[in-house]
Amino acid sequence: MRAGLPRDAAQWIALALALAALLAGAWLLRRSPAAARAGPAPPRPGAARSGRDPAPRSGAALGAAIAAALSVVAALLSAAYVAVYLRGGPRIIDATSYWLEARAMAAGYLAWPLDEPAASVLGRFLVRSDAMAGRGAAEVAVLFPPGYPALLALGFLAGAPLAVGPALAAALAIATYDLAARFAPEGAAPSGSAAPIRFVPLVAALFSALCAALRYHTADTMSHGLAALCFTVALASARRALDEARAAASTGAATGPLGPAVRAAGLAGLAAGWLAATRPPSALALAATLPFVILPAIAPGSAAAGPREGAPPPRPSPRLARLAAAMAIGALPGLALLAAHQRAATGAFASSQAAYYAVSDGPPGCFRYGFGTGVGCLGEHGDFVRHNLAEGYGFLAAAGTTLRRLKLHLVDALNAEPLALLVLAGAVIAWRRPRSRALAIAPLLQIAAYAPFYFDGNYPGGGARFFADVLPVEHVLAAMAALALAERAATAARTERGPARRRGALLPAALLPAALLAAALPLAGFAFRAGFEHAALRDREGGLPMFDPAAVARAGVSRGLVFVDTDHGFNLGFDPAPEDVAVLRYRGDAIDRMAWEARGRPPAYRYGFAIPDGGGLASVSITPLVFDAVLPGEARIEGESLWPPRDQRGAFALPEHAGGTCASGGRLLAVHAAGRGEAVVRVGLPAPWLRGARISPRVALSGDGAGEVRLLVDGALLHVWRVEPAAPSTPGAPLACAELPPHPIPEDAVGIELALARENAAASGETGQGGTGGTEALFALDALSVVGGNSVDR
Repeated sequence: MRAGLPRDAAQWIALALALAALLAGAWLLRRSPAAARAGPAPPRPGAARSGRDPAPRSGAALGAAIAAALSVVAALLSAAYVAVYLRGGPRIIDATSYWLEARAMAAGYLAWPLDEPAASVLGRFLVRSDAMAGRGAAEVAVLFPPGYPALLALGFLAGAPLAVGPALAAALAIATYDLAARFAPEGAAPSGSAAPIRFVPLVAALFSALCAALRYHTADTMSHGLAALCFTVALASARRALDEARAAASTGAATGPLGPAVRAAGLAGLAAGWLAATRPPSALALAATLPFVILPAIAPGSAAAGPREGAPPPRPSPRLARLAAAMAIGALPGLALLAAHQRAATGAFASSQAAYYAVSDGPPGCFRYGFGTGVGCLGEHGDFVRHNLAEGYGFLAAAGTTLRRLKLHLVDALNAEPLALLVLAGAVIAWRRPRSRALAIAPLLQIAAYAPFYFDGNYPGGGARFFADVLPVEHVLAAMAALALAERAATAARTERGPARRRGALLPAALLPAALLAAALPLAGFAFRAGFEHAALRDREGGLPMFDPAAVARAGVSRGLVFVDTDHGFNLGFDPAPEDVAVLRYRGDAIDRMAWEARGRPPAYRYGFAIPDGGGLASVSITPLVFDAVLPGEARIEGESLWPPRDQRGAFALPEHAGGTCASGGRLLAVHAAGRGEAVVRVGLPAPWLRGARISPRVALSGDGAGEVRLLVDGALLHVWRVEPAAPSTPGAPLACAELPPHPIPEDAVGIELALARENAAASGETGQGGTGGTEALFALDALSVVGGNSVDR
């Protein structure tokens, strides 16, 4: 845990603002204590004669104006976060993947055609679907749900994708205000209306604007900002729909099919459906929370409950059935978008994430929502799985994962762990009030919804991001606790000065000092605690986005190919519908030349992103990449360039480092057996360039690693290379590499694959979790030599 005195400019600014707010709030309270303790102001002339009290309307207008101002503050802070902490663009791999998905959707693609060679345009978090009935070539899509990318795509269409986050920040502040006004009204308010004096809503919106975790999630292109907005809008709109229905029922007024209650229910359904298309587990938490919103409205004694005395329990009101129908219809757009994306990404209505991990990681079935052995993917989360899930993902492992998330989440709501006590106190207060009880339950259900997922998902700055979707609820709870403490303090002060004329809540005169004192808390929390986490996010992985189109333009590149080294850079630069400059993956082997040939041999460049060994700011270089015009007599394709595989059965393949060994380039594609059946991994080869060539696989082995390399052409077995163990089973045995005899490829081959089949787990000494046993046996594809073959001209 990083904490201490401020170290950078942002933390010092936050500390200065906290001190200024604290001193100003204290000065205002001392200067006008009578105004904060006085009774209600006398009515304005004419108010009594008209029979109307202007206070509710003026209080609502004041609250709306302040909430609008706070939304602007939130948007400006998120925009500043983009410049100061993200340094101009998405940073973590998930954010860059959302960026690519949104760019594709802006071009009209849920999944786009897969160009050859596939290794130049495939990589991390990209799922391939082979040709479907009625379609031509295979397609590729980003594995993440489409709800947030669909919104981000609007930013691409407008030419300002990074403006979407600040817009979400503004909307979140207003939605938090509305949530508090609906669930935590103060004073007597008519049914269906908000409180006239909005202390809790305004303090909640203030906490939202000053929450550093929300500033990150509405700056980087992550889905949690939109998920939080959908969660908040769904709860507030459901409450509003019930209030409007109750008001209509109590007055006997007729409501049309598109009345205020139905419109609010439709909005709640739209937000819930879009949440399902954005973060499905959070939608489960929302679905479990909504009954706690609805049940108090139909409980005995409520206007919607019907007769109470001498009558059997009433059936649901027709109005409630109408509201439920409106919510269901409202949810359809989000659910339809999710189904369409899954269909496009997988060729079926199946999980795109499960489809990706099924061929890109292991052991088989490692990525799933649930418990048991074999949970946890060794490629994406290897160190975490080996350290925390050695016995599988059971109760203890789930408890450990949840506790680690909670530990980091303590800093998220108000920027420091001690201030999380306000959220807990607010939950106790909300639990005692039937109208507010859903707010106390929602964070618990969010925690439960993610308990079946094995990976922590935590990182500096992003916090416990799986819980970020309920941060607006937590801000309302914290505001309720803060205002309750302020009221107790005011009551105690009045008691010390003598008998009070009237015991009541804080009055409008105390709004400014109360807001200033509340603002000092998260500001100080950022200065002394949360600021360190966001500085760590700023400085990680070279401290810059891994692809910057402005750097390409400054280098004078106006057309051609730009090859990037990193998954992050590819996701940021690749465009499924490129114009003059196309971005591809740099493989460092014959794949790069093939991609250059396939695109007409344009000028080519390499985008270098070098992170200093000791850390620090990365350096960017853009250098020409020259290919010979004549096809070389022999070419080489590295084994790791062929990841991800086409298919895996009883095994999984991962690119692994093997520096200082015989492995070509110090890397290879290792095949791990998992289970006791057949262990086969199929990798695709660039067929247009291999027709008529002779190919020779180069394998790497250690210990008693053994297996077969099978050549498949158009689905038929053409040749088998048998690979015997390199050495007796000896721990620490050196790696041995072997060049297998060449074999020709038919001139008319359309699909070419290598099936890497190794001994099963019982024979190889590997564990069912995919790790190596004491023998440390290895069977890997190091490279593939190609002699002859075709150029793009042939």
